[in-house]
Amino acid sequence: MKIHKQFFGNTGDGRQADLITIENDSGVKCQITNFGGIVTSWIVPDKSGKPLDIVLGWDNLEDFIADTSYLGAIIGRYGNRIAKGIFSLNDKDYQLAVNQPPNHLHGGNIGFNKVLWDYSIIDTPVQTGLKLKYLSHDMEEGYPGNLNVEVIYSLNNEGEFKIEYKATTDKTTHVNLTNHTYFNLNGCRGNILKHRLKIFADQYTPADETLIPTGELATVKGTDLDFTEMTEIGSRIKNMKTGGYDHNYVLNKKPGVLEKIAEVSEPVSGLKMDVFTTEPGVQLYSAIHFDGSIAGKGNIRYKKYYGFCLETQHFPDSPNKPRFPSTILNPWETYSQTTIYKVSAKKD
Repeated sequence: MKIHKQFFGNTGDGRQADLITIENDSGVKCQITNFGGIVTSWIVPDKSGKPLDIVLGWDNLEDFIADTSYLGAIIGRYGNRIAKGIFSLNDKDYQLAVNQPPNHLHGGNIGFNKVLWDYSIIDTPVQTGLKLKYLSHDMEEGYPGNLNVEVIYSLNNEGEFKIEYKATTDKTTHVNLTNHTYFNLNGCRGNILKHRLKIFADQYTPADETLIPTGELATVKGTDLDFTEMTEIGSRIKNMKTGGYDHNYVLNKKPGVLEKIAEVSEPVSGLKMDVFTTEPGVQLYSAIHFDGSIAGKGNIRYKKYYGFCLETQHFPDSPNKPRFPSTILNPWETYSQTTIYKVSAKKD
């Protein structure tokens, strides 16, 4: 295992952002910048041994700073949506930014994806990676409490890219952290419609036209959201009224236990991804909003369906849905979440 850092660029206020590269003994290489905790690249040998970069992004910091799609970033304090940006805690109402009208999305105007994280490199016999830290101050983006956040990214020789999240607070607050990497297992050489996907979930959370859950849990059986068996992502995608997938799945698992929750495979590259998490839900997003106006790495134009996200999370709008798993964090508790993305190649 190898790990090293290099200069990546300067932020708008003149501070330095670095790029940290983790490489395992099989040539799998992940790169992360401490700006936004962004996963900028993940290079994996395909079935023929050709290296493919399987995440969308750019080669420079300036484009990540300007990005509005959350490519590769840590999302917080609250991943996904909160209805009208309002919640109540201890009989007090809190108003958050309405940055995707009429709702609050992914932490607000300046979420964790737009801040510079402190970091330290981990290089021990048992773990190779980096530890990111950020203090989100009381009432930052409208959230109560000084929130100390720690995220550890690590890679091993089995091709497992692990993300470990921890957070503590001095006031009761809501926390729902996730990562927003857009994956493409054909090396971003086309759309992801031929990718085959299985999600270990029999239910999802139906939502209104603004993507706020109604509060009910519904079966995926007999719907275009059914990925209980390996199914091409594009097989039913044109039936979706939203133009694609942007849905939260209720995982068939015990809360807080690390279990496999999804599989994705791509026929041309031979790459397969297995996803494990401790979280109760996962948001499937099929890059509906890309329209070819964004040029990413290699000047590839990111068009509709050029990536997929599997954002492990608690459910959207949980602060306003008492029946959903709680996202409340109290001062005497520690928030923790672990997610693993494991990529391997099927040899010819």
